[in-house]
Amino acid sequence: MKATFSIVLRVVALSFILFFSYSVASLLVGLGTSSGSNTAVIWLFAVCLMSSIVVSYPVIRSKWNGWQLVLAIFIIFYGVTTFQSQIETVVFLQYLVDIIPVGIVPRLFVQGIIVSALFSPFAVLIHGKMGSNREYEQSESPKTSTRLDMPPKEWVWKLGLIAVIYVVVYISFGIFIFRPLAGEAFQEYYADLQLPAWILPFQMLRGLIWAALALPVIKMMKGELWEAKLAVALLFSVLMGSLLLIPNPYMPDTIRLAHFVEVSSSNFVFGWVAAWILTLGVNSRG
Repeated sequence: MKATFSIVLRVVALSFILFFSYSVASLLVGLGTSSGSNTAVIWLFAVCLMSSIVVSYPVIRSKWNGWQLVLAIFIIFYGVTTFQSQIETVVFLQYLVDIIPVGIVPRLFVQGIIVSALFSPFAVLIHGKMGSNREYEQSESPKTSTRLDMPPKEWVWKLGLIAVIYVVVYISFGIFIFRPLAGEAFQEYYADLQLPAWILPFQMLRGLIWAALALPVIKMMKGELWEAKLAVALLFSVLMGSLLLIPNPYMPDTIRLAHFVEVSSSNFVFGWVAAWILTLGVNSRG
């Protein structure tokens, strides 16, 4: 009971640190704090709480410690919350120039770096993982240490399959979840949007980047494989999807909330499937 209460307190403290990190980063890059409304501030803290919960899970269950773990959390957090979302903004910016100011995009990338750099060390420190973990190092499970040991041919077909599956998930959830939820607002908001001919290769590239972000999670976590799969699915889903809960001046509420449902659900499904593919056959190698 005491251990559970201690974890809850640490997660709450980490939520305040993440909230502070977003506030400082926004001021440093000149973005302000969300839309400035009380509702946006409340939602920002709620997002920080959800993000702290899903990040705390792999940190607590990690066999890594110290700056190795800090770097892993930085890459995962920045990759999911900023890089993977903003590279898509860059691609479609020419069609959304009347909605999203061009000058704001570089600042969003910088803001993400600052937030991740401030948050990651505290995520490790608060959960007591900055020191060495000699006890686990001496009893490391062979299955855990060899989870991603596979021949080059296996890497090729697994990553290729993940890239294709991401495109299928991306298109399917967009058609069958986002568009129905957005309704007429879809045509109004994306009236001039024309997908470039290279959109499918671009999304396949994003699928490979997602796979790269899953690798440190799978490699660093101890315990059963389902824990790593769940951690990947939650990180992909919550870290990116929850940001759409915060009101902003660039996206109508109907579009924003429809994207929230789409992104959260599709990223969870894809994250689990990607982690499953990457660890397929691991038991026979353990």
